[in-house]
Amino acid sequence: MLRALEIRDMLIIDRLELDFQPGLNVLTGETGAGKSILLDSLGFVLGWRGRAELVRQGAAQGEVTAEFHLPGGHPAHEILAEAGLPGGDELILRRVNTADGRKTAWVNDRRCSGEVLRALSETLVELHGQHDDRGLLNPRGHRAMLDAYAGHTELMETVRRAWTAWSQARRRVETVEAELVAVRAEEDFLRHAVAELDKLDPEPGEEAALDARRRMMQGAERIRDDVARAFQLLGTEGAEGAMGDALRWLEGVSDKAGGRLEGAVAALGRAMIELGEAQSGVEDCLEALDFNPVELEQAEERLFAIRALARKHEVLPDELAGYADTLRGKLAALDVGDADLADLQKALTQAEAEYDTAAGALSQARLAAGRDLDAAVMAELAPLKMERAVFRTRMEPAEPGPEGRDAVTFEVATNPGAPSGPLNRIASGGELSRFLLALKVCLLGDDRGVTMIFDEIDRGVGGATADAVGRRLAALAEGGQVLVVTHSPQVAARGGHHWRVQKDVAEGATLSTVVPLDADDRVDEIARMVAGDTITEAARAAARALLTS
Repeated sequence: MLRALEIRDMLIIDRLELDFQPGLNVLTGETGAGKSILLDSLGFVLGWRGRAELVRQGAAQGEVTAEFHLPGGHPAHEILAEAGLPGGDELILRRVNTADGRKTAWVNDRRCSGEVLRALSETLVELHGQHDDRGLLNPRGHRAMLDAYAGHTELMETVRRAWTAWSQARRRVETVEAELVAVRAEEDFLRHAVAELDKLDPEPGEEAALDARRRMMQGAERIRDDVARAFQLLGTEGAEGAMGDALRWLEGVSDKAGGRLEGAVAALGRAMIELGEAQSGVEDCLEALDFNPVELEQAEERLFAIRALARKHEVLPDELAGYADTLRGKLAALDVGDADLADLQKALTQAEAEYDTAAGALSQARLAAGRDLDAAVMAELAPLKMERAVFRTRMEPAEPGPEGRDAVTFEVATNPGAPSGPLNRIASGGELSRFLLALKVCLLGDDRGVTMIFDEIDRGVGGATADAVGRRLAALAEGGQVLVVTHSPQVAARGGHHWRVQKDVAEGATLSTVVPLDADDRVDEIARMVAGDTITEAARAAARALLTS
């Protein structure tokens, strides 16, 4: 609900503060007094696109602030949360327009974009009038209005779930088909590559081991003779024999040397042990250096084959085994791909059938709801002196989607037998206003958290028809909030709260002001609307009669 509107330096308003109330709020005044400026200013703070030049002449900037009350569960809370803006039961919108055209907006004292303002405005305010292309006159919203009228929430959820399942199944089939096409395009390569890799069967670390073995065998011929000579010098004909003889001689005379040879004998014993270990190591080396030249050739061939295959597939030699597993996986996917695809296509067919069933049920419900809405609107048109008009909810097939496969359009014919068409193309100004009002009364539903604004929706009607318009506006305002800009005394008399918009000239400047009216002021204002500039007692009596009827 709109609680307050503050306007500063906008067009011909210098400063204006309005406190709105629940129920039917009425704005009246002479033509040109500035009623449209109030709506322009409200639209500005809500982020609507409108007039370009809004700043009052001579002012540096114009500013509009709007305060709304948000009950719990109001959809604006979700928008605030998504935008990271502070929430609560009070929502304050403020927007500034500088003289050079720059616009800045705040929500609860936090900077925000025009897109956020417009998103919030969709949940806060509905503007209805003869040029209302945002609401009832926009065919793009008619299907949602019909669903809201009929309460198709569960059916809609079923259709959305079915659409999601169908879409996911379709994407899975498309993905597998694309993968199979790609794999089939390289099937020959895959089979050849796997066969080649399986034949070679490389192992991680094998390339490094082969390289080391190859290097050793290549150097073996150069070092084997030296190692063999060293082994011979360490043997019985060399160091081992000499040290053994020396040890036997010393051990033979050690007991006669008074203990002086014990250390030498012990050292020679240890040296013999170390010498044995040296001989063993040299012998092992000789055995390793003793190779068949064919082995070197075989090692080189395998090493070069592994490296060539790694270069061919642009991987490291140690990665060849894993790469082979990857290729085998692709081939396995190809081999079982057709079976998987058949299963996925079966699931897709089932998902499509389930969507068709859900969408068909929703279509049937929409057809029935359309007939109910047609009857309800026709019943509302009769008191509005349009009993010969025809309202029809037209439903046609549309592209399937998460909201079903129906296109819904509200059409009218002003007389039986006349061709029907969209509201804004068939109906005249006064007729259009009454069509919109009748439709809104029927579509009210649970949107009482939205402030509804009717801009001269009573234009072109008077008398009993205007009274019927006023009564329906008052009914719409019950439990909610309606703002109406009107020139009709019958409509103004139905207001629970009344303001007069007037234009004054002070010090050569023309300014628009808004004056709240008490009971006596309301009598005079409605009398002016009845009689014109000269207010007579008869006009006042007529005004009192309207106010008490």
